Amino acid sequence: MRRLDNLRYMKMLNLDHQFDYWNRMGPSKPFGHPLNLDRLSRHLSPGTRILDLGCGYGRALGLLFDHGYRNLIGFDPAPAMIAMARARYPAIEFNELNSAPRLPLPDNSVDATILFSVLTCVPTDKGQRGIVDEVRRVLRPGGLLYISDLWLQTDDRNRERYARDEPKYGIYGVFDLPEGVTVRHHDPRWIEELTQNFGRVALDPVDVVTMNGNSAKAFQWFGVKQD
Repeated sequence: MRRLDNLRYMKMLNLDHQFDYWNRMGPSKPFGHPLNLDRLSRHLSPGTRILDLGCGYGRALGLLFDHGYRNLIGFDPAPAMIAMARARYPAIEFNELNSAPRLPLPDNSVDATILFSVLTCVPTDKGQRGIVDEVRRVLRPGGLLYISDLWLQTDDRNRERYARDEPKYGIYGVFDLPEGVTVRHHDPRWIEELTQNFGRVALDPVDVVTMNGNSAKAFQWFGVKQD
């Protein structure tokens, strides 16, 4: 039994570092979570220092740039994604993240951070806590955190996947895709716990299309770093 527990523990650790998959497949995937520019404009000015952690090929920062934001920086652990981001948006600073989730940024050095479809790619509780803790470190007091990700879905197809893989991973909502990657959909109670050290500003429901072309219920969470 102990050996089985150890094997499952090691597999769970590896789930948070599926960088080979994202490096191979990420550039060909569509990521369509909407960017709520109206809500952002209530908190951010054009000179605001905005970090996109898990920026992929730069779509969100590209949209911000198109709307007048210039102090932008993106990090992603997949070299192919960063190369694509630099080619598409040469005026924006993009960096490969070699020590995820640790960022080569000082404490309290950014005004806002966006996490778009990032938590779904980091299935474990520990991995997600590490990301949120690192974001909190680099955000200035009162800085904005903007999360866009997927809720647990209620359709039969997804419920069957959750039930199938819950014994394997120990978390309802973590499941394997046939193409060789493990992802997570989120219980609202977990998101509340994960963000408990921030002051929530808003929680908006949104409908999205996943990277594999399926309709899904998602959320956009906004909160500020508390002292």
